[in-house]
Amino acid sequence: MENNDEVVVFGTWANSLSGRVEMALKLKGIPYKYVEEDLANKSDLLLHYNPVHKKVPVLVHKGRPISESLVILEYIDEYWSTNNTPKLLPQDPYERAQIRFWAHFYDQKVIPAIYTIGGSKIGNEREKATEELSELLKIFEQGIQKDFLGKLPFFDGNNLSFLGIVVNSYACVYPAFHEAGVVIILPQKNPTFQSWVNALRENPLVRETLPDHDRLVNSLKAYQARLS
Repeated sequence: MENNDEVVVFGTWANSLSGRVEMALKLKGIPYKYVEEDLANKSDLLLHYNPVHKKVPVLVHKGRPISESLVILEYIDEYWSTNNTPKLLPQDPYERAQIRFWAHFYDQKVIPAIYTIGGSKIGNEREKATEELSELLKIFEQGIQKDFLGKLPFFDGNNLSFLGIVVNSYACVYPAFHEAGVVIILPQKNPTFQSWVNALRENPLVRETLPDHDRLVNSLKAYQARLS
């Protein structure tokens, strides 16, 4: 890290949380260096910059590390906050609080439920996990519609917003999950959520940042085979 102004992202190609950081930097127009990590053989640099959790993503700016994707997103939005760069969070304090609430709900409830499905055995165990995720998505759908009065908080004009970047994680690669035999969105039960995700998938920045579909399918299938 010779250049103290350099922005470096430590991530992995399939990690949706790493993708959040890259999306935010691209949206702000901030050049950065990307370092691909092997989580089975973590680098000394990753362990140095994130000694507490020892995981990605990590943003290093001016030689100083920031961990945890939601924290990193807020740092990016606050540090690069000139009038010429898109804002991730709105100016209104109440709206910001609501967005933070639903971002934390997504990370603390929805993403763990997706992991539970992926790690469950096919049959009753997986069906139960899928139903539990569907119920969480219903809560998310209803909460977003109530708190934002029908306005989609995933975009600010044509740009992705903070919550749009957050929800992109895992949800926007649902076709790869489904192709690998891991159903995470039930369109008949969560049509509103799926329509939101499909709108996110049409965004050019999302398309540019999503991991390679075929590679992700093969990775998910290999993981499922190990569970058998």
